[in-house]
This record gives sequence, structure tokens and C-alpha cells, in this order.
Amino acid sequence: MELPSDQLAVVEAASADDRRTVEQLSEETGLATAAVTRAAFELEAEGLVAVTETTDESVSLTAEGESYLDAGLPEHRLYSAAVEAGADEGGVSMGQVIGAADLDGAAVDIALSNFARKGYGEIDSGEINADSGIDPDDDPEAAALKAIDAGDAVGDDDVLDHLDRRGLIERDERTVRSVELTDAAVTELMAGIEEAQEVDRLTPDLLTSGEWEDVEFADYNVEADAEAIDGGKMHPLRGMAERVKEVLVGMGFEEMNGPHADAEFWINDALFMPQDHPARTHWDQFALDVPPMDDLPDEVRQDVEAAHREGAGPDGEGYHSPWGEEMARQVDLRGHTTSLSARHLAGVAQGDLEPPQRFFSVEKAYRNDEIDATHLLEFFQIEGWVMAEDLSVRDLMGTFTEFYEQFGITDLEFKPTYNPYTEPSFELFGEHPVTGEVVEIGNSGIFRPEMLDPLGVECDVMAWGLALERLMMLVTGAEDIRDVHGTLADLEYLRTEEVRY
Repeated sequence: MELPSDQLAVVEAASADDRRTVEQLSEETGLATAAVTRAAFELEAEGLVAVTETTDESVSLTAEGESYLDAGLPEHRLYSAAVEAGADEGGVSMGQVIGAADLDGAAVDIALSNFARKGYGEIDSGEINADSGIDPDDDPEAAALKAIDAGDAVGDDDVLDHLDRRGLIERDERTVRSVELTDAAVTELMAGIEEAQEVDRLTPDLLTSGEWEDVEFADYNVEADAEAIDGGKMHPLRGMAERVKEVLVGMGFEEMNGPHADAEFWINDALFMPQDHPARTHWDQFALDVPPMDDLPDEVRQDVEAAHREGAGPDGEGYHSPWGEEMARQVDLRGHTTSLSARHLAGVAQGDLEPPQRFFSVEKAYRNDEIDATHLLEFFQIEGWVMAEDLSVRDLMGTFTEFYEQFGITDLEFKPTYNPYTEPSFELFGEHPVTGEVVEIGNSGIFRPEMLDPLGVECDVMAWGLALERLMMLVTGAEDIRDVHGTLADLEYLRTEEVRY
């Protein structure tokens, strides 16, 4: 029997007694894994080997999971602090226990929810009661984290599912192909197999020499795995942004642009955001160590200051809180693209505007958020506004309905909220197609007189800021925006995900 060189090498390296993976055969033969796989399928077609496929799952800790190895799970820290404060004998102030547990930010919510889920005690009316006899060391989730860190297997799928939902582990699945000789192959090996003189391509030398008439050409296996080639393609998020622009231009909107780094005046003050608002601290904004911005229009600046101090219109009262020009001139990375709207409405961007007007942008914004599946330090915001007479909430909702229908989203939900610069204000929600979770996808409202009057706008303006990444999640089913862009982007997802409209 004669076999091509690759097939012969695989047959000689394979065994009839145990299965050997493609990777093992590749290492032993010196052939690429793609060549081994191709040869194995060709041999299987000849009845000389059996190819089996299994799924291999690997589990690793995320950065958050690794941090809990040393500090302990938040619910454990909360329970230990509660017991130490006497909560196993009676109710203790929740604030006292949280402070003693050294928890802050999102860790507080994580601790409280898992404290209740694991039956460590009860939380009622701001007090914590801890059940006695609980041993956090017996927690299977904590034990699983240690096992994964040590490279040991965790057999409890329910525990892994909980850790996965909490974002403490990453699961990776891959297909493992194994090869085993058949009885027919053993018989042929005992009889002796020779290497066939085959060629796999027609070359200029074969043509000019005439040897092509005498050589044996290898069969072409159309079912064999081809080598993957990762060519250039449009980033799926960029494709979504381009589609958004097409839809809004089709709805009669004009695109606007502006600086990523801007004065706090345009980012916050012009939006009637008080200077002592907690969102204007370094905990939420990225301040730049650059000279303050000198180029602020005096009249608009004075009118904005007056609105903050005294209000606008006959019923306006303002904030009666400190307002300083020095703070207004400080330069930050914009926390939202509404700064572009303020510049355009004030006539600074492209001159005075007469109603009706429709403008939009799809640009980056920057916030010091805690990173999770729906938050990054930078994100794309779909900013938009309409200037016209006698606008209402119905006009706003109708615009959203028309826009999101272009992406197949028809289950929008609206919830009243508060914004310093709009009244009334509404948050938008849509249902995630995979998880079924209701996801916040934007914020909107009618700009208040305290914002519009200082900018010289005498008619209604409805506006919104929508999240491009969350729109993509609802359209594609993506569950974690960290897979889409940022330092933890999933390159395999980006290579295989289609741009969807």
C-alpha cells in the first residue's frame, strides 16, 4: 500500500491502543496541526483511522476573581465584620458594618446581594442580623476560586455558573480532535506501507519538463479544515456606528463634531450642572493638567453664571451655591457629548441657528466608572437634539420609536428620571435578546429654560444621549462590552462577529 508522506507520517505516529490528539501527532511528526488534521480526515475516509472530537473547557480567574483570593469575597468580609460587631446577637447598623468591612462602591452591592443569597443573615430597615454558626471557609465558591488558581478541576457546574455570572471566572471551550488506528491500518502497517510519490500542485517546472504526465496527483479533500487567515475587516462597533449615522441622516439630522477635551463650562456649567455636584469631582471626571481655557464667550458665560446663581425666567431660583469662573475654565475630558450640543445651541460651533434644527453625533466620552460588563472608562455616545416650536414628550418618544425600529428593537421601555438640564427626563430600556435582562440604553428629556435661556435659544429643544455599545449588545446579543473594545477585547469575537444592521 502506498500513502502520501503526510498520511504515512500520521499513520506511523498514531496508535491502535490509545487516542492521540492532533497536537501530539503534530509534535511527533513535525507537521503543522492543519496538515495533521487534513491527513487524519483523509485517512479516516480510507478507513485507516478513527477521528473523535471532544470539547475541552478551561477555566481561569478574572482580575476581580484574583483580587478576592487575597482580600476575601465581599460577602465574607461583610459577614465577618457583622459578627465582630455583634450582629449574631442582634441588629447592627448596616453603615457601621460596611465601614468595618472596608467595602465601598460596587463591592457594597455585591456583598449585600450575596450575603442574602447565601443565607448568612437578614438585612432589614438599615440593620444587619447575622446567623451564628456560619463558616465562610466552607463556602464552595471560595473553595472553587482557590482550586482554579491552583490549576485543579472544579466538578460542580452550579458553582462555576455562579462564579461566571459574577464575572470572577472566564470559561474557554475548544474542540480537541484525537486519532486512533483501525484494525485495517494495523494490518497494512504489518504488510508494509510505502510513501507514494504524489504532488499536491501543478508547478511551472512540471509543465515545462513534461513530468506532469507521469506523476500522481494527490486527491483534494474539500471537507478538510483549511488554515484560518485573519484578514482585515471593519470593527463591528464601527460598523454599528456607521449604520447609526446612516439612520439619523435619513431621519433628517446633521452631524456635529467638537473637542474631546473641553472647558468644564461647556461640559457642565452650560448644562446647568451646579459646581458642587458630586459628579463634577475627580472621582467621576478626568481633569487635564493644562492651562485653563481662555476662549469663552463673555455674554454666554455671564448668562450661564446668572442662571446658576438666580435661575432663569420668572419662576427660576437657581442653585444659590458657589459658582467660580476659575472652575468653569478648567479643562477635562468630556464626560458626555452634550458639550457639543451646548456649543452648537450657543452659536459658537457654526453660528446662530434658527428652528427647526436636527443635529447628532456618534463620538467618544470619558468617565471614571467602575469597569464591568456594561461600563468602560471610554464609550461611544449617540448624542442628538431637535430644536423646534412646541415639542412634547410624545415627539421625543416617537423619535426613539422610529430610530430603534431600524435596528429591530420594538420593546422600548421609558422610566422617569432626574437630570439637572432636562425636565421632564426619561431613561430608555430594552430587553437583551440572550439574557432577557432589561438593559438601560440611554437618557433623554426636554432641555430646561435654565440651560436654553443663557445660550440664547427661545424655542423648545428635546435631546438624548444613547449608548452605542448597548445598542450593539441588543442587536448582536453580545453580553460584555469588554469583549468589543478596550484592553480586554476578545480578538476571536471581533474576527468572527458580523456587522449587523
